[in-house]
Amino acid sequence: AGGSTWMDRIDRWRQREREAILRRVPQAREAGVLTGLAVGDQAAIAPEDWDVLRRTGLAHAVSVSGTHVAMLGSLCAALARRLWSRSQRLCRLLPAPTAAGWVAVAGAAAYALLSGGGVPAQRTVWTLAAMTALRTLGRAWPWPLVWLLCAVAVTVLDPFALMQAGFWLSFVAVAVLMSAGAEPVDVQLAKGSAAVRTGAWLRAEAMAMWRTQRLVSLALMPLSLVCFQQVSLVGMVANLWAVPVFGGLITPLALAGVVWPGAWDLAAACTGLAFKALQALSATPVAVWGSPSPPLWVAVLAVLASFALAMPGPWRWRSLAMPFLLPLLCLPEPWRVLPRPAQGQFAAIALDVGQGTAVLVRTAHHQLLFDTGASVPAGGDMGARVVLPVLQALGVRRLDTLLISHQDNDHVGGALSVVQGVPVALLRSSLPATHPLLQWAGPAGHPLPHQPCVAGQSWQWDGVRFELLHPTAEDLAHRQALSTNALSCVLRVAAASAPAQSLLLTGDIEAAQERALLSRSASGQLRSTVLVVPHHGSST
Repeated sequence: AGGSTWMDRIDRWRQREREAILRRVPQAREAGVLTGLAVGDQAAIAPEDWDVLRRTGLAHAVSVSGTHVAMLGSLCAALARRLWSRSQRLCRLLPAPTAAGWVAVAGAAAYALLSGGGVPAQRTVWTLAAMTALRTLGRAWPWPLVWLLCAVAVTVLDPFALMQAGFWLSFVAVAVLMSAGAEPVDVQLAKGSAAVRTGAWLRAEAMAMWRTQRLVSLALMPLSLVCFQQVSLVGMVANLWAVPVFGGLITPLALAGVVWPGAWDLAAACTGLAFKALQALSATPVAVWGSPSPPLWVAVLAVLASFALAMPGPWRWRSLAMPFLLPLLCLPEPWRVLPRPAQGQFAAIALDVGQGTAVLVRTAHHQLLFDTGASVPAGGDMGARVVLPVLQALGVRRLDTLLISHQDNDHVGGALSVVQGVPVALLRSSLPATHPLLQWAGPAGHPLPHQPCVAGQSWQWDGVRFELLHPTAEDLAHRQALSTNALSCVLRVAAASAPAQSLLLTGDIEAAQERALLSRSASGQLRSTVLVVPHHGSST
């Protein structure tokens, strides 16, 4: 409230516009998309909507991307050129195309600043500025030099941009388009092409859309698998119609609403219709292809191979790069970040979910997840933020068992996201029958198969023994008299072959349950290689 810098004033303006959109547009989805496009605030977009956008390869369409910034700049340039050309005096001072170029830079920079200044927006502004400056000076640089200059400028201003996937996706896409001769909108605008000058660039872009999407999809597929371990197979089809709709219709309406709020109503209606089509595409069984996280050398070779395939030239030469993509698409088990354990052995991965528990146990052909971390009061949960990305990176596409130790939030809070994101064959837990997770109906309309944890249950997977040690049937029968912690499932995992390693997962049992567990266990039964300390090491 006490900020007085120009950045503080911009932030306050963005917040006012965000609140105005939320008041004007009652639908949560539509309001979230409009705030993302108008002021670059994507916090109001629900996780399930993000999932639809990711599965259709359109997460960039609801953020302030380089295309959106360039389109706004082109509108500013067209208006400036028309007005500037009416004055002979102004044209003698500076040619109208040159003046229009600098107006485009100013308009694009203003939009980038007011929308948060993301990496793709910064890249577009620097490209526009560099190309316009060269054009003003009568110079021509090869595209790699302009591309490198813009990358350096973004990195100098924000060194941490190198850690963002958006940096690499944005610059790789532009490099592929420029090297293949299919120049992005911002480069066309900066060069003052005839299509932009006459306002016919939309028609030219529509004619080139298929080629552009083919090149970008081919170039970014390996990079998407490296960064996110998944790529949309319907993204090319979705982008062909959704990019013009979001970039050429919804985004201008979202911006026009800042001046005339009625434009937000029309933009919301268009957004609702667009999402219906996207949901249908997202629901197709082949919408997404996933791959485990590859080693660095496989990732580098695959990205270079996709770049070579997008280059102009005879197909018979470009096709030689295709074999270098195969390891990324079908990554052999020994090359994975964490290969599957051998027969008779298991691997345990404790996931960093903050306050809470989430442990993945894998055998040669099976996997069990013990707890899922917490849900977050501000929105989201550790199941979506941590557990699912780790499962994707490891190539785990199915859980044979999801074991929820008890109903405290820091153990079950992320479970719903997990069961929605990956198939689960069996749920084991000490949850009461009324718990929402037991009532959840999956895609087939049926609840998850559920088996209560009871001491004495055991099973074997690939020569590895799993045994439940707590709670007892008597504990479950008197659950009303016990705390949720006292009902925590305790699981021991033991490898059959050498080295005979073992793991003891204890949930949140407290001192009384520890004593009871010791008293009814045979000598040495609880001895384990690794112990996950009960109740996070609390005084109980």
